Amino acid sequence: MKVQLFAADVKTGLSVDYAEGGVRAGFPSPAQDYETESIDLNKELIRHPATTFYARAKGDSMRDCGIDDGDLLIVDKALEPQDGNIVVAFVDGEFMLKRIRIDKAGNCLWLVPANNDYPPLRVTAENHFVVWGVVTYNIKRQR
Repeated sequence: MKVQLFAADVKTGLSVDYAEGGVRAGFPSPAQDYETESIDLNKELIRHPATTFYARAKGDSMRDCGIDDGDLLIVDKALEPQDGNIVVAFVDGEFMLKRIRIDKAGNCLWLVPANNDYPPLRVTAENHFVVWGVVTYNIKRQR
C-alpha cells in the first residue's frame, strides 16, 4: 500500500460537539441529548504537532487491519516504532504502509501487509530503509 503525504496544520482549532458519555448502539437514553461538550480534534488526535503529518492510503494491502484505499492516516514521526506498529516506511526509494515485525534472530525486519494477496518484504542492511512515522489514527469515511 502506497501513501500520499501531507503536512499537518495545527495552527487553527475547530471545536466540535462531543458526546462524552459515548454513543450507544442500542436504545438511547433521552438524557443523552443533553450530554455534549466540545473537543478540538487537533488536540485530541495529535500529540506531537511539529512531527505529525497526514497520509492518504492508496491500495488494498492493509485492508484486513481496517485500512482501506482513500483512508486518511495520522502519522507521528516522534514515536519510536515498536514491533507490530503500522508504519509509513521509505524503502529503496518508495514510500509504503505496512506493519513492522522486528526479527532479532534473523538480524532483519519485515514489512508485513494485511492482505494475503501481497508478500511480506524482508528489510536488511542492504536496503535503503527509514521509518517515516508510526500510524496513530485511521480516519475512515463512512459514506
